[in-house]
Amino acid sequence: MRLDVCAVAALVAVVGLTGTACNNSDSTTAATSSSASATSAAPVNGAQPASLVPTPASSQSTKGPDAIADNGIHLHYQVNGAPAEVMAAYKAALESKGWAVTTVVTSTDSHGGGATYTGTNGNAYGVFDGGGFNTTTYIDVCTWPAKPANPNCARGDR
Repeated sequence: MRLDVCAVAALVAVVGLTGTACNNSDSTTAATSSSASATSAAPVNGAQPASLVPTPASSQSTKGPDAIADNGIHLHYQVNGAPAEVMAAYKAALESKGWAVTTVVTSTDSHGGGATYTGTNGNAYGVFDGGGFNTTTYIDVCTWPAKPANPNCARGDR
């Protein structure tokens, strides 16, 4: 009998950890969706921060990943599209990959603009900086397994 109580307690603990984001749906569906989203949002591991980063839609070229300080990586994209629209779409793509994104700055004028975002995905930390002119947007992405002391994401070759 003691073993059954321990097994039930362990099951309750696991369900409590994976099913805390319940909504008005039934408990089986909520626990399943919660587990699936937790799995997709969690960083793969510190050696693979690039796997957390979506490739922007309409990319014309990609450079990287290049190693940067504090076990981070730098990626550079050239994207076909107006800067404001490209960066708004990229923010949505980051959020769909599990990133909690904060807008640092945005700018727009009649021909150009851009945005800089920071974000977290589990322990991973990222800086996403993009801008351009007319229909060309450049995006620099730096991600680290954990937030570095100096999260500087230098712009790559244009």
